[in-house]
Amino acid sequence: MIARLARLRVPLGFVCGALVLWLARPTQGSLLVGGVIGIAGEALRVWAAGHLYKSSEVTVSGPYRYLAHPLYVGSSLLGAGLAVASNSLAVVVLIAAYLGATLGAAIRSEEAFLRRAFGEQYDRYRGGRPGGRGEGAARRFSLERAIANREHRAAAGLLAAVLLLLWKASYNGTL
Repeated sequence: MIARLARLRVPLGFVCGALVLWLARPTQGSLLVGGVIGIAGEALRVWAAGHLYKSSEVTVSGPYRYLAHPLYVGSSLLGAGLAVASNSLAVVVLIAAYLGATLGAAIRSEEAFLRRAFGEQYDRYRGGRPGGRGEGAARRFSLERAIANREHRAAAGLLAAVLLLLWKASYNGTL
């Protein structure tokens, strides 16, 4: 069940996105504050994706030196930004429920995979012990790596969401 929910997080995100747009009541102020939060989340995601070699190693450089799951932290900030930009308590509840369920499932599924694939190396990383977060931290950020990890899709999604909320705010006369 957890693995299935983790796999369904993107299609469920589109359904939730449609509900967010319908329930949103964005204003100029909410869009500005929420946009800044969302951009911070996407910046963290790009930084993380620029250091990540999926399924081939335990990444310990960039934000992985400080956070076990920087992509998911970035996604949470993105969600918080969209919730603020939407200016709707119903949207806040919807986004919190979506992120809580899907990211929680994704983290549990990913951690189980990493423990199976990398064993003690992953346990040292999670424990912050030698061979964990401190080693390998010299790798440089790579925009090519971020693109290879398809982070441009998340950036395009954020842009589309903000543009739709701007459209809704102008349509509703709240800009």
